[in-house]
Amino acid sequence: MEDWKQNAEKTLKGKSVELLSKTTYENIKLKPLYSKEDVEAHTLSQYPGEADFRRGSNAGGYLSEEWKVAQKISALTTDELSEKLLAATEKGQTALAFHPDQLEDLNEISQKVGGLYKNHPFCVEAYQNQKLLIEELAKLEDSEIISGYIACDPLAAAAAAKLNDRSIDEAYDQWIDTISLAAEKMPKLKTILADSAVYHNGGANAVQELAFAVASGVNHLQYFLDKGQNLEDILSKMVFKFSIGSNFFMEIAKLRAARVLWSKVADAYGASKDSKKMVISAETSFFSKSAYDPYVNMLRAGNESFAAVLGGVQYLHVSPYNEPEASDSLLGDRTARNTQLILKEEVNLLKVSDPAGGSWYVEHLTNELTEKAWALFLEIEERDGMAEALKSGWVQEQISQVLEKRKQDIETRKQSIIGTNIYANLDDKPLQIKTVPKNSGVIQPIPQIRLSESYESLRRASENLSRKGINPEAGLICLGPLKDHKARADFITGFLAPGAIRAVKSESVEEPETAAAFIKESNCRHYFICGSNEQYDGMALPIIKYVKEAFPDTELFLAGLPEESKQSEYTAAGVKGFVHIKSNCYETLLSLLNELEVASNGQ
Repeated sequence: MEDWKQNAEKTLKGKSVELLSKTTYENIKLKPLYSKEDVEAHTLSQYPGEADFRRGSNAGGYLSEEWKVAQKISALTTDELSEKLLAATEKGQTALAFHPDQLEDLNEISQKVGGLYKNHPFCVEAYQNQKLLIEELAKLEDSEIISGYIACDPLAAAAAAKLNDRSIDEAYDQWIDTISLAAEKMPKLKTILADSAVYHNGGANAVQELAFAVASGVNHLQYFLDKGQNLEDILSKMVFKFSIGSNFFMEIAKLRAARVLWSKVADAYGASKDSKKMVISAETSFFSKSAYDPYVNMLRAGNESFAAVLGGVQYLHVSPYNEPEASDSLLGDRTARNTQLILKEEVNLLKVSDPAGGSWYVEHLTNELTEKAWALFLEIEERDGMAEALKSGWVQEQISQVLEKRKQDIETRKQSIIGTNIYANLDDKPLQIKTVPKNSGVIQPIPQIRLSESYESLRRASENLSRKGINPEAGLICLGPLKDHKARADFITGFLAPGAIRAVKSESVEEPETAAAFIKESNCRHYFICGSNEQYDGMALPIIKYVKEAFPDTELFLAGLPEESKQSEYTAAGVKGFVHIKSNCYETLLSLLNELEVASNGQ
């Protein structure tokens, strides 16, 4: 390790290797290199299918049981649903997944599923319609063969404002009859869901998702035990749902840690070995998708689905690239479904059991997540469980703190969203996002958002200006020859693009009069001076003073961050601000667009 550090620091030209470390939103410090010493303090599972199940629930992994391709079908009628499910299963789908809350009528669904349930399990988060859907399917003469899950999580429904003004307690009391009917008529069907996707899409980190999922599972488990239900029966009806984000290795470790945590809980209740196994349904993240440059969503979903499979899920939905606009697309649905088929047939993930197992990095992350999530879970239990933690607003507050950090990082471009806050294409046509009314709910709801939404609002503001006949443009006063100003001119051009503000570049500027002529010709409101540090020292101040005298209403910015001792000189001469790599891109662009809007209204 010491030899490696010495050689690494030579490559870093004497800088410490600590510069390569970074801290995640989970407050886990990631090192540049891992070794067996990082996992020696823990006893690791040697084989898949053995406790603590981090390596999977089955000894053979997907060799013994494939994960289910569970692409969610959107339909308004049962006839449309039946047609789409049949087409999907013919093209590789292996589970009956759909949005029951979108259906106008469920009364004939038992006939409309066309016998597909005989060979395919269900994969449905039902919420408001769970009771009606189960009652309809219970009418089938062979309902006992129905498998998979049609499940609900009252806690997640409350967090997403989907309880229709019922309290959490009322939702639980109405739930038990549905669970009992399903257990009688469809003994193979799982009906109890612990859904962490609602927390993920609110901005939660992986530790929070794990703790909230386990706490929700315990809340459900304890409720049914208090009603006199059998422990093994309850555990056999449970399924856990996770959204898979863009941090590849963190998401793999998250799913592995989830199985460890739940086996620990089940063990504390005295469950048998098989009942300690966690059934996981996963979906690629809604939170990570963007409306602009939407085809990048295919890459994001591919990365996320790869992590989900390596993490060991039983059901998987891959979001279509155009999911944010909530409309059908044959291309979107096909590429999403085929992503899973490629992972199965071309990447050969069916042929290896727990391919991530034994990686010192992944094992270390798994241990870190397990320990931190268990500590947070215990804190939730001290607050009387997940239901009470939601009612008090404590869960919402914990998530909002992480979300603010995420927003700050994308606003300053410390974290990138390709095509949105970096490498933005000004001519890009976005997905057509539908505005969804916000529900108040019986508790403080957790907003379901996408991280890119703030930048998308900038693009819409810019487009509104264009419709008014105002061109969102900013001028670049390029000092000296190309080789001297190009780096900062390119930086400013890229900095402006996320707000759809087009950069108008000057020719090489050597004299104040040349800069003034460019300003008169381009007629922008905002200008950025771009050049090298040496040029700033030699020619920037005379140009700034000349321009401000000739065009007092023009806003001037300097590309880069001069030494603190020089900043006051530039400011006194008329520079409004300095735009550099650590600047808050979102706030800067918002201010520019607001000023253009005010100026247009003044005209």
